[in-house]
Amino acid sequence: MRKKIVAGNWKMNTTLQEGVNLAKTVRRLHNNVQDKEVGVILAAPFTHLSELCNALAGSTILVAAQNCASETKGAFTGEVSVDMIKSVGCKAVIIGHSERRAYYHETNALLKKKAELLLKANLTPIFCCGETLAERESGKLFDVIKSQISEAIFEFNHDDFQKIIIAYEPVWAIGTGVTATAAQAQEMHAYIRQLIAEKYGRPVAEEITILYGGSCKGSNAKELFSNPDVDGGLIGGAALDAEDFIKIITSF
Repeated sequence: MRKKIVAGNWKMNTTLQEGVNLAKTVRRLHNNVQDKEVGVILAAPFTHLSELCNALAGSTILVAAQNCASETKGAFTGEVSVDMIKSVGCKAVIIGHSERRAYYHETNALLKKKAELLLKANLTPIFCCGETLAERESGKLFDVIKSQISEAIFEFNHDDFQKIIIAYEPVWAIGTGVTATAAQAQEMHAYIRQLIAEKYGRPVAEEITILYGGSCKGSNAKELFSNPDVDGGLIGGAALDAEDFIKIITSF
């Protein structure tokens, strides 16, 4: 049975003190949640990671980084390596977020390198994929998703591939207040699972967690999560409000 997960992506928000306080509040509220079967991840800025790992020690809430370098070490000023991230206690890393693709021109080939490094270090890649509004309206949405996934993570063996979490994020629904309908989310999640089944077989496809990331909040999470192929969410703005984030976690 595949894992249900809610991951909060704080992006470039909160000071260290604000971030620690937010994490502590999430932990306190999460202690009152009866069903602990849903995995919870907080993806924070690099400056916060060590303190957050300390603040959440002993809880079931995991800490993730929002990116990582594509090299192991060396003269790459400003970059943060996989080993550095692992050394502070992180368990996962988001790669391929639409903002990284759009603003920093990250390619599928680059993301494959990052995924390889993460898997080698036994960290969980949270691999993002998604289409823009123009790509959706032109009918290219499925081709875009297929190329993003196949070119970046379809060359891994069965064992490694099963360690990856996939997050589908319709770019047209991120930070816009527009949310894909439950049917649109299900359609793409089912398509992604079918791609995996064709490559790795149906049993592997049924075990892969696929998250929805596109203006998911407490008010619409239940409808989105009711879809058979939507296994949780990669949450942006709503993750900055502890009560709303907890409401999303309890929406299954």
